[in-house]
Amino acid sequence: MTVAASPAAAGTVPAQPSASASIVYPTTDASPGAAPMEVRDAFAVLQATYNDNCGTPGNCDYFLDRLLRNLDDLDNAMKARPDGKSHFAKPIAWITQMQTTLGGDVSFTNLKKHQSLLTGTRDKINTWMQSHPEDYR
Repeated sequence: MTVAASPAAAGTVPAQPSASASIVYPTTDASPGAAPMEVRDAFAVLQATYNDNCGTPGNCDYFLDRLLRNLDDLDNAMKARPDGKSHFAKPIAWITQMQTTLGGDVSFTNLKKHQSLLTGTRDKINTWMQSHPEDYR
């Protein structure tokens, strides 16, 4: 997250977002007023990232951004369900932990630095979801 410094503060380190600041993570664009994706749909899109990686030249930026967007979409879908925050407590906590570690910085440099966190979060969620097939079938 870039914070613009005022002219009076030129030459100083930009302020970091406060703990209470709302950091918005990228999500897939949807029509205004559209409901979040269903969990099964968001999970299916996330699973498709298993066929992609940073190994293809020029693909890493796209892959990491896609993975972050897919995790955020799944987080939103889980929270939108009436039982979401309790039923999906572990996956939501893993995504929240990932977002906290990223600190609002969704630049390629930061996502690349935390690539194993992104893929690890996806993998933990995949394992959890496999034990809850009623949520994605």
